[in-house]
Amino acid sequence: MKLATFKGGVHPPERKELTKDSPIQRAPIPEKVVVFMQQHAGAPAKPIVEAGQKVKTGQIIGEPGGFISAYVHSPVTGTVVEIKKLSNIIFGRAVDAVVIQREGEDDWELLPHGDFEKFSKDELLENIKKAGIVGLGGAMFPTHVKLNPPQDKKIDTLIINGAECEPYLTIDHRMMLEKNEEILVGIKIVKKILGVQNVYIGIEENKKDAIEFLKEKWKGQVIVVPLKTKYPQGAEKQLIYAVTQRKVPQGGLPMDVGVVVQNVSTMYAIKEAIIDGKPLIERGLTITGEAINKPGNWWVRIGTPISWIIENLGQGFKNGIENVKILMGGPMMGIPINNIDTPIVKGNNGITTLIPEELRGTFCIRCSYCVYVCPMGLQPYLLDLLGKKKRYDEAAQIGLLDCIECGSCTYICPAKVEHVKTIKLAKKVYRALRGGEK
Repeated sequence: MKLATFKGGVHPPERKELTKDSPIQRAPIPEKVVVFMQQHAGAPAKPIVEAGQKVKTGQIIGEPGGFISAYVHSPVTGTVVEIKKLSNIIFGRAVDAVVIQREGEDDWELLPHGDFEKFSKDELLENIKKAGIVGLGGAMFPTHVKLNPPQDKKIDTLIINGAECEPYLTIDHRMMLEKNEEILVGIKIVKKILGVQNVYIGIEENKKDAIEFLKEKWKGQVIVVPLKTKYPQGAEKQLIYAVTQRKVPQGGLPMDVGVVVQNVSTMYAIKEAIIDGKPLIERGLTITGEAINKPGNWWVRIGTPISWIIENLGQGFKNGIENVKILMGGPMMGIPINNIDTPIVKGNNGITTLIPEELRGTFCIRCSYCVYVCPMGLQPYLLDLLGKKKRYDEAAQIGLLDCIECGSCTYICPAKVEHVKTIKLAKKVYRALRGGEK
């Protein structure tokens, strides 16, 4: 089997055996949820409810705050307890959060829905927007914006991202095995919106069952591309090159080479919105790691606290929370949390619990391993150095903003230099100094 891939990258221990054979289970609904008004790229949503107000499951509680923004919905039926500012670790700042006390079973407020063939392209885009759908692979870019590129950008190819290259996480793997029919409907909807015929799905070779299964199930409709198991194979630009051999230009976007990339779980959410009228109020995620008693894959409501998830779904920590590293996401790009009551958000595809080794960063030994594995062809050691010396303009000139923050450099570094931490900070400072320049 010929395997597609890209230059660079690393191969960390996969550890997917913890959950890859665990079917997706539906979690109970928690008694209280905390829903951030920013769980998407762009401007935060604006709360349109107030304390004491009754809300239904699926009811809009936050409206977009700009062109690149997204609707936010209530994940439960109940009463708004309060609206308060809370620290959002994804975006590194405090944002509005709506706290809702659940009262009874779901009383749904649905979107217009039905046979997608009866909707126009504009109606489909509007319903996807009203459903609050964002990229569920982690980027959380509003899907309705991504599916409506400028007229001068001619899209001829849709790539479905089933790579799931992040260690430990298996929710997309299970989605492809269990929800393939629904995902295919989502693909057909997106094909109609974009007007494309070329559709591929990239899947890493460590998911041979999904590769063979979808080759048979989607025969004649979607081309299944087996990918080499290598991190970050699922990053957009690397996936596009592996599947099509097209190179997204420096500073460019997939649409610059005629491609749109969507995650498998996003395709499922589109089907749920258009066919069933359900906005994005829940998602599948992997709960995993050596520190919990019961790893698995679950459907969980947005806004559920991680503490509740670990206690009720993961059946608690094996040896208490001391010395456990908890990540929102996987070990390569996941975000460490210091407050276990942090609620999950739309882009949260996993919760990984690790018992970290004692690793201490020293100094760069100029081995150039980070340069060799960088999938973007950058010099991470130099970006780290310039960032620490606050020479942000120089860093920008050699590709600071092209870094995808995959963490391959930090992973491979024998001196344990945390390049990504420095680069992330340098990006924030550079953009702030340039007045929000992208």
